[in-house]
Amino acid sequence: MSAAVGRRNLLIKVPGTPEGIEAFEILTTRGINVNVTLLFSIAQTEAAFAAYIRGLTARMQAGADLRRSKAVASLFLSRVDTNVDKQLTAIGTQQALSLRGKAAVAMAKLAYQSYLKTFHGDTFATLANQGASPQYLLWASSGVKNPDYHDLLYVSPLIGKETINTLPDKTLAALREHGQPALRVEEGVAEAETQLTGLAQLGIDMEMVGHSLQVDGVKLFEAAFQKLLQQTG
Repeated sequence: MSAAVGRRNLLIKVPGTPEGIEAFEILTTRGINVNVTLLFSIAQTEAAFAAYIRGLTARMQAGADLRRSKAVASLFLSRVDTNVDKQLTAIGTQQALSLRGKAAVAMAKLAYQSYLKTFHGDTFATLANQGASPQYLLWASSGVKNPDYHDLLYVSPLIGKETINTLPDKTLAALREHGQPALRVEEGVAEAETQLTGLAQLGIDMEMVGHSLQVDGVKLFEAAFQKLLQQTG
């Protein structure tokens, strides 16, 4: 597909499952640009970062040009809160209810800290000197599903350098109408850590949440693909 399109700005979608991460590394080694999608946890995101670096390293060792290699890591947000909020509501304590609507943004802020450490530290320095670009974080599923939450919940707190946000039309309209853009993704990191610690103390395993959502996401992708094949067949 990448060769058929022949455009430098094309990124092939690959799910961030263990199998997808392996494929992503191979594709990066071959110079094919990828959007690693269906990421729902920090660990899944960090696995994508590591695969990108391995692929670029292999490419560099083969003497290939790294300047055209691109990738993004798409971290999904609102689906995480939907899942976690159900668990918090079921627990029902004051502490649990106070954490509703906090998990996804906290996760994203800490994922960004991991991004900075990975791509603006010693780990990536050699590749950067060869012209390689970082694997930018992309905030996906950024439309608010709970009407009680602010309509820019997954936008305003996560604006930062070298990030991308794929806004639904409704969210984009809200941003234009009453958004106040500012660099905020590096703010409130300590609070984000406290919030995730609080979730863990309540027995909510964010990695298990991420795994469950990823499995469900792959099933939805498969169903949509089969439907497409039926319509075109």
